[in-house]
Amino acid sequence: MLIKKPSDLRESDVTPKELFLARREFIRAASVTAAAAATGVLGAGFDDEASAQNPKAEKFANLVKSPLSTDEKLNSYKDVTTYNNFYEFGLDKGDPARHAHQLRPRPWSVKVEGLCDKPGTYHIEDILKWFPLEERIYRLRCVEAWSMVIPWVGFPLGDFVKRMEPNSKARYVEFRTLVDRAQMPGQREPALQWPYIEGLRMDEAMHPLAILGVGLYGEVMPNQNGAPIRLVVPWKYGFKSIKSIVSVRFVENEPVNTWKQQQAREYGFYANVNPDVDHPRWSQKTERRIGEFFRRKTLPFNGYADQVASLYTGMDLRRHY
Repeated sequence: MLIKKPSDLRESDVTPKELFLARREFIRAASVTAAAAATGVLGAGFDDEASAQNPKAEKFANLVKSPLSTDEKLNSYKDVTTYNNFYEFGLDKGDPARHAHQLRPRPWSVKVEGLCDKPGTYHIEDILKWFPLEERIYRLRCVEAWSMVIPWVGFPLGDFVKRMEPNSKARYVEFRTLVDRAQMPGQREPALQWPYIEGLRMDEAMHPLAILGVGLYGEVMPNQNGAPIRLVVPWKYGFKSIKSIVSVRFVENEPVNTWKQQQAREYGFYANVNPDVDHPRWSQKTERRIGEFFRRKTLPFNGYADQVASLYTGMDLRRHY
Protein backbone atom coordinates (compact mmCIF):
# COMPACT_ATOMS: atom_id res chain seq x y z
CA MET A 1 0.00 0.00 0.00
CA LEU A 2 1.32 3.41 -0.96
CA ILE A 3 1.41 5.81 1.98
CA LYS A 4 1.93 9.48 1.19
CA LYS A 5 3.70 11.88 3.52
CA PRO A 6 2.00 15.26 4.15
CA SER A 7 4.66 16.93 1.99
CA ASP A 8 3.62 14.72 -0.96
CA LEU A 9 -0.01 15.78 -0.87
CA ARG A 10 -1.41 18.41 -3.17
CA GLU A 11 -4.46 20.49 -2.24
CA SER A 12 -6.36 18.76 -5.04
CA ASP A 13 -5.78 15.38 -3.34
CA VAL A 14 -7.79 16.39 -0.30
CA THR A 15 -11.50 15.55 -0.29
CA PRO A 16 -13.46 18.80 0.09
CA LYS A 17 -15.29 19.08 3.39
CA GLU A 18 -18.67 19.51 1.67
CA LEU A 19 -18.18 16.30 -0.36
CA PHE A 20 -17.05 14.37 2.71
CA LEU A 21 -20.13 15.48 4.65
CA ALA A 22 -22.40 14.68 1.71
CA ARG A 23 -20.98 11.14 1.54
CA ARG A 24 -21.54 10.71 5.26
CA GLU A 25 -25.16 11.86 4.91
CA PHE A 26 -25.62 9.48 1.95
CA ILE A 27 -24.45 6.54 4.06
CA ARG A 28 -26.76 7.58 6.87
CA ALA A 29 -29.70 7.84 4.48
CA ALA A 30 -29.03 4.34 3.19
CA SER A 31 -29.00 2.98 6.74
CA VAL A 32 -32.22 4.77 7.67
CA THR A 33 -34.05 3.61 4.55
CA ALA A 34 -32.88 0.01 4.95
CA ALA A 35 -33.96 -0.04 8.59
CA ALA A 36 -37.33 1.45 7.73
CA ALA A 37 -37.92 -1.09 4.99
CA ALA A 38 -36.94 -3.95 7.30
CA THR A 39 -39.38 -2.86 10.00
CA GLY A 40 -42.23 -1.93 7.70
CA VAL A 41 -42.14 1.72 8.78
CA LEU A 42 -42.26 3.04 5.22
CA GLY A 43 -45.77 1.75 4.81
CA ALA A 44 -47.06 2.34 8.34
CA GLY A 45 -49.77 4.81 9.25
CA PHE A 46 -48.21 7.73 11.06
CA ASP A 47 -50.42 7.40 14.15
CA ASP A 48 -49.31 3.81 14.57
CA GLU A 49 -45.67 4.71 14.06
CA ALA A 50 -45.77 7.54 16.59
CA SER A 51 -47.44 5.27 19.15
CA ALA A 52 -44.82 2.61 18.63
CA GLN A 53 -41.94 5.09 18.97
CA ASN A 54 -43.33 7.14 21.85
CA PRO A 55 -46.21 5.24 23.50
CA LYS A 56 -46.40 7.58 26.53
CA ALA A 57 -46.89 10.76 24.48
CA GLU A 58 -50.13 12.69 24.89
CA LYS A 59 -52.32 12.40 21.80
CA PHE A 60 -54.62 15.01 20.30
CA ALA A 61 -58.25 14.11 19.65
CA ASN A 62 -60.63 15.41 16.98
CA LEU A 63 -57.97 16.84 14.70
CA VAL A 64 -59.22 18.58 11.56
CA LYS A 65 -57.58 17.34 8.35
CA SER A 66 -56.33 20.40 6.48
CA PRO A 67 -56.89 20.67 2.70
CA LEU A 68 -53.59 22.59 2.56
CA SER A 69 -51.59 19.40 3.18
CA THR A 70 -49.22 17.90 0.64
CA ASP A 71 -49.82 14.31 -0.47
CA GLU A 72 -46.09 13.48 -0.47
CA LYS A 73 -44.73 10.53 1.47
CA LEU A 74 -44.03 11.35 5.10
CA ASN A 75 -40.65 11.13 6.72
CA SER A 76 -40.43 8.59 9.50
CA TYR A 77 -41.18 9.58 13.08
CA LYS A 78 -37.61 8.66 13.96
CA ASP A 79 -36.14 11.01 11.35
CA VAL A 80 -38.40 13.87 12.36
CA THR A 81 -37.59 13.56 16.06
CA THR A 82 -33.86 12.71 15.96
CA TYR A 83 -32.47 14.85 13.12
CA ASN A 84 -33.03 18.43 14.21
CA ASN A 85 -31.61 21.94 14.18
CA PHE A 86 -32.19 23.39 17.65
CA TYR A 87 -28.99 25.12 18.70
CA GLU A 88 -30.30 25.76 22.19
CA PHE A 89 -29.54 22.07 22.79
CA GLY A 90 -26.34 21.77 20.76
CA LEU A 91 -24.92 22.13 17.27
CA ASP A 92 -25.09 18.50 16.13
CA LYS A 93 -28.29 17.25 14.49
CA GLY A 94 -28.63 14.59 17.19
CA ASP A 95 -28.03 16.90 20.16
CA PRO A 96 -31.67 18.06 20.57
CA ALA A 97 -32.94 14.50 20.93
CA ARG A 98 -30.16 13.76 23.43
CA HIS A 99 -30.54 16.88 25.58
CA ALA A 100 -34.08 18.25 25.17
CA HIS A 101 -35.44 16.13 28.03
CA GLN A 102 -34.11 18.94 30.23
CA LEU A 103 -36.76 21.32 28.85
CA ARG A 104 -39.90 21.76 30.97
CA PRO A 105 -42.75 22.59 28.54
CA ARG A 106 -45.27 22.98 31.38
CA PRO A 107 -46.06 25.41 32.88
CA TRP A 108 -45.59 27.63 29.84
CA SER A 109 -46.86 31.03 28.83
CA VAL A 110 -46.47 33.39 25.87
CA LYS A 111 -46.12 37.11 26.45
CA VAL A 112 -47.83 39.28 23.83
CA GLU A 113 -46.81 42.92 23.65
CA GLY A 114 -46.23 45.84 21.34
CA LEU A 115 -48.64 47.50 18.93
CA CYS A 116 -51.82 45.58 19.76
CA ASP A 117 -54.99 46.01 21.80
CA LYS A 118 -54.77 42.67 23.65
CA PRO A 119 -51.32 42.56 25.24
CA GLY A 120 -50.83 40.16 28.09
CA THR A 121 -49.33 36.88 29.24
CA TYR A 122 -51.28 33.86 28.01
CA HIS A 123 -50.90 30.31 29.30
CA ILE A 124 -50.46 27.61 26.68
CA GLU A 125 -53.53 25.73 27.97
CA ASP A 126 -55.69 28.77 27.30
CA ILE A 127 -54.21 29.29 23.83
CA LEU A 128 -55.02 25.68 22.93
CA LYS A 129 -58.67 26.25 23.87
CA TRP A 130 -59.05 29.21 21.50
CA PHE A 131 -58.60 27.43 18.17
CA PRO A 132 -59.52 24.05 16.65
CA LEU A 133 -56.35 22.10 15.99
CA GLU A 134 -55.54 21.03 12.46
CA GLU A 135 -53.37 18.29 11.04
CA ARG A 136 -51.21 19.70 8.24
CA ILE A 137 -48.64 17.80 6.22
CA TYR A 138 -45.98 20.28 5.13
CA ARG A 139 -42.56 20.11 3.57
CA LEU A 140 -39.77 21.60 5.68
CA ARG A 141 -36.72 22.77 3.73
CA CYS A 142 -33.50 23.60 5.55
CA VAL A 143 -30.81 25.89 4.28
CA GLU A 144 -28.25 23.06 4.51
CA ALA A 145 -30.00 21.56 1.44
CA TRP A 146 -32.02 18.83 3.14
CA SER A 147 -35.76 18.50 3.58
CA MET A 148 -38.50 16.49 5.29
CA VAL A 149 -42.26 16.00 5.01
CA ILE A 150 -43.85 16.30 8.46
CA PRO A 151 -47.43 15.91 9.74
CA TRP A 152 -47.75 18.99 11.96
CA VAL A 153 -50.52 19.73 14.45
CA GLY A 154 -51.31 23.40 14.91
CA PHE A 155 -53.56 26.33 14.13
CA PRO A 156 -53.30 29.33 11.79
CA LEU A 157 -50.92 32.02 13.00
CA GLY A 158 -53.29 34.53 11.42
CA ASP A 159 -56.07 33.52 13.82
CA PHE A 160 -53.76 34.15 16.76
CA VAL A 161 -52.71 37.53 15.33
CA LYS A 162 -56.32 38.62 14.81
CA ARG A 163 -57.22 37.67 18.38
CA MET A 164 -54.48 40.01 19.67
CA GLU A 165 -55.90 42.91 17.59
CA PRO A 166 -52.72 44.57 16.24
CA ASN A 167 -53.18 48.21 15.34
CA SER A 168 -52.50 49.91 12.01
CA LYS A 169 -48.86 50.69 12.89
CA ALA A 170 -47.97 47.01 13.35
CA ARG A 171 -46.17 45.94 10.17
CA TYR A 172 -44.21 42.98 11.55
CA VAL A 173 -44.53 40.22 14.12
CA GLU A 174 -41.43 39.40 16.18
CA PHE A 175 -40.96 36.10 18.02
CA ARG A 176 -38.51 35.16 20.76
CA THR A 177 -37.63 31.82 22.23
CA LEU A 178 -36.94 30.83 25.82
CA VAL A 179 -33.60 31.71 27.41
CA ASP A 180 -32.77 29.32 30.24
CA ARG A 181 -29.25 27.90 30.36
CA ALA A 182 -30.25 25.29 32.91
CA GLN A 183 -32.88 23.82 30.58
CA MET A 184 -31.11 24.59 27.30
CA PRO A 185 -27.43 23.61 27.61
CA GLY A 186 -26.57 24.90 24.13
CA GLN A 187 -27.17 28.43 25.39
CA ARG A 188 -24.13 28.07 27.64
CA GLU A 189 -22.04 28.39 24.48
CA PRO A 190 -21.74 31.58 22.38
CA ALA A 191 -22.81 29.85 19.17
CA LEU A 192 -25.51 32.49 18.67
CA GLN A 193 -26.66 35.60 20.48
CA TRP A 194 -29.50 34.52 22.74
CA PRO A 195 -32.46 34.70 22.71
CA TYR A 196 -33.21 33.35 19.28
CA ILE A 197 -35.30 35.98 17.44
CA GLU A 198 -37.38 35.69 14.29
CA GLY A 199 -39.96 37.78 12.51
CA LEU A 200 -42.50 37.90 9.72
CA ARG A 201 -44.04 40.70 7.77
CA MET A 202 -47.70 41.10 8.75
CA ASP A 203 -49.06 39.80 5.43
CA GLU A 204 -46.81 36.73 5.75
CA ALA A 205 -48.05 36.12 9.28
CA MET A 206 -51.66 36.36 8.10
CA HIS A 207 -51.19 33.90 5.23
CA PRO A 208 -53.21 30.70 5.83
CA LEU A 209 -50.17 28.47 5.30
CA ALA A 210 -48.35 29.90 8.33
CA ILE A 211 -49.21 28.08 11.55
CA LEU A 212 -48.27 27.91 15.19
CA GLY A 213 -47.37 24.28 15.67
CA VAL A 214 -48.10 22.46 18.93
CA GLY A 215 -47.56 18.86 17.85
CA LEU A 216 -46.66 16.37 15.16
CA TYR A 217 -47.71 12.85 14.22
CA GLY A 218 -50.94 13.42 16.13
CA GLU A 219 -49.19 13.91 19.47
CA VAL A 220 -48.03 16.80 21.65
CA MET A 221 -44.87 18.43 20.29
CA PRO A 222 -41.69 16.62 21.38
CA ASN A 223 -39.22 18.88 23.18
CA GLN A 224 -36.57 18.54 20.49
CA ASN A 225 -39.01 19.75 17.84
CA GLY A 226 -39.89 22.99 19.61
CA ALA A 227 -42.27 22.22 22.48
CA PRO A 228 -44.69 23.44 23.46
CA ILE A 229 -45.31 25.95 20.65
CA ARG A 230 -43.34 26.90 17.54
CA LEU A 231 -43.72 28.62 14.21
CA VAL A 232 -44.06 26.66 10.95
CA VAL A 233 -43.73 28.63 7.70
CA PRO A 234 -43.49 26.02 4.93
CA TRP A 235 -42.38 28.25 2.05
CA LYS A 236 -39.34 29.49 3.97
CA TYR A 237 -36.14 27.83 5.15
CA GLY A 238 -36.45 25.96 8.41
CA PHE A 239 -34.45 28.42 10.49
CA LYS A 240 -37.34 30.86 10.12
CA SER A 241 -39.63 28.54 12.09
CA ILE A 242 -38.60 29.54 15.61
CA LYS A 243 -39.12 27.00 18.40
CA SER A 244 -40.22 27.15 22.05
CA ILE A 245 -41.78 30.61 21.71
CA VAL A 246 -42.21 32.73 24.85
CA SER A 247 -42.73 36.17 23.29
CA VAL A 248 -44.78 37.61 20.43
CA ARG A 249 -44.36 41.33 19.78
CA PHE A 250 -46.12 43.50 17.19
CA VAL A 251 -43.70 46.10 15.84
CA GLU A 252 -43.48 48.78 13.18
CA ASN A 253 -39.94 48.10 11.95
CA GLU A 254 -38.39 44.94 10.56
CA PRO A 255 -37.00 42.82 13.44
CA VAL A 256 -33.32 41.96 13.42
CA ASN A 257 -33.63 38.19 13.32
CA THR A 258 -30.94 35.95 14.79
CA TRP A 259 -29.36 34.59 11.62
CA LYS A 260 -29.27 37.93 9.84
CA GLN A 261 -27.64 39.35 12.96
CA GLN A 262 -25.20 36.43 13.03
CA GLN A 263 -24.22 36.41 9.34
CA ALA A 264 -26.13 38.83 7.12
CA ARG A 265 -24.17 37.82 4.02
CA GLU A 266 -25.50 34.27 4.27
CA TYR A 267 -28.96 34.65 5.85
CA GLY A 268 -31.48 37.35 5.00
CA PHE A 269 -34.66 38.37 6.77
CA TYR A 270 -37.10 36.80 4.31
CA ALA A 271 -35.52 33.32 4.01
CA ASN A 272 -37.81 32.35 1.13
CA VAL A 273 -36.73 29.14 -0.58
CA ASN A 274 -35.19 30.34 -3.84
CA PRO A 275 -33.15 27.79 -5.82
CA ASP A 276 -31.65 30.59 -7.91
CA VAL A 277 -29.93 32.17 -4.90
CA ASP A 278 -27.04 30.04 -3.67
CA HIS A 279 -25.83 30.07 -0.14
CA PRO A 280 -22.25 31.44 -0.26
CA ARG A 281 -20.92 28.01 0.72
CA TRP A 282 -23.19 25.65 -1.24
CA SER A 283 -25.79 25.46 -3.97
CA GLN A 284 -29.51 25.61 -3.19
CA LYS A 285 -30.57 24.25 -6.58
CA THR A 286 -31.05 20.70 -5.28
CA GLU A 287 -31.95 19.13 -1.97
CA ARG A 288 -31.91 15.69 -0.39
CA ARG A 289 -35.02 14.45 1.34
CA ILE A 290 -33.88 12.76 4.56
CA GLY A 291 -34.26 9.01 4.12
CA GLU A 292 -33.78 9.09 0.34
CA PHE A 293 -30.70 8.22 -1.70
CA PHE A 294 -30.83 10.80 -4.45
CA ARG A 295 -31.15 14.56 -4.59
CA ARG A 296 -34.15 16.32 -6.08
CA LYS A 297 -34.67 19.71 -7.68
CA THR A 298 -35.44 22.50 -5.22
CA LEU A 299 -38.75 24.19 -5.98
CA PRO A 300 -39.29 27.97 -5.64
CA PHE A 301 -40.95 28.79 -2.34
CA ASN A 302 -40.47 25.12 -1.44
CA GLY A 303 -43.25 24.17 -3.86
CA TYR A 304 -45.77 26.69 -2.49
CA ALA A 305 -45.27 29.34 -5.18
CA ASP A 306 -48.88 29.22 -6.36
CA GLN A 307 -50.05 30.16 -2.88
CA VAL A 308 -47.44 32.71 -1.74
CA ALA A 309 -45.57 34.23 -4.69
CA SER A 310 -48.05 37.12 -4.85
CA LEU A 311 -46.83 38.27 -1.42
CA TYR A 312 -43.57 39.33 -3.04
CA THR A 313 -44.77 40.93 -6.28
CA GLY A 314 -42.36 43.62 -7.37
CA MET A 315 -39.61 42.57 -4.96
CA ASP A 316 -36.10 41.64 -6.06
CA LEU A 317 -35.88 38.17 -4.53
CA ARG A 318 -32.12 38.07 -4.99
CA ARG A 319 -31.66 41.20 -2.89
CA HIS A 320 -34.47 40.39 -0.46
CA TYR A 321 -33.27 36.84 0.22
